[in-house]
Amino acid sequence: MSDDAADPLAVDDLVEYCRTQAGLLSGSVETMAAEADDLLDEIDAEMAEIRSRLEALPDEVPATETPSTADVPDAGEVDVTAIEELQAELEEKQLLVEAKQARMQAFQDLAADYTDLAEELATDVEDGQTALTRVIEFEADADAPAYFDERETMLETAAASADSAAE
Repeated sequence: MSDDAADPLAVDDLVEYCRTQAGLLSGSVETMAAEADDLLDEIDAEMAEIRSRLEALPDEVPATETPSTADVPDAGEVDVTAIEELQAELEEKQLLVEAKQARMQAFQDLAADYTDLAEELATDVEDGQTALTRVIEFEADADAPAYFDERETMLETAAASADSAAE
């Protein structure tokens, strides 16, 4: 007869919880990857636009040795300004992609850590309370609640339970 049937904190349930958390994190990574791909497509389009404008400039802009009037910008200066604006937008999007990639890596790392924890619990832990303690300590160390906007972690549940018990 298994003690798990009588144990309200079955180790198997906590193993499944860890695997579910890992799956949710992996799903978030897929969503972020799609968003990053969209940004990269926008960057490619803007790069093509900048190249196109730069290729057109030599025919439109007088030689650099000729001074332009300070009061009236010529067509070439307007194009240069527009290109500089596109370049600034491009750099901003590149920073967004880099931030998204760093966030994706953090999510992937936490998903892998949840998977490792699930395996450790399944093989090394027999007591549900011990398993719960390990999950809560892991989530506290990894700052896991920061990764889940729409789902409460075991750490948050335990903290809320402790708060209500203290009242």
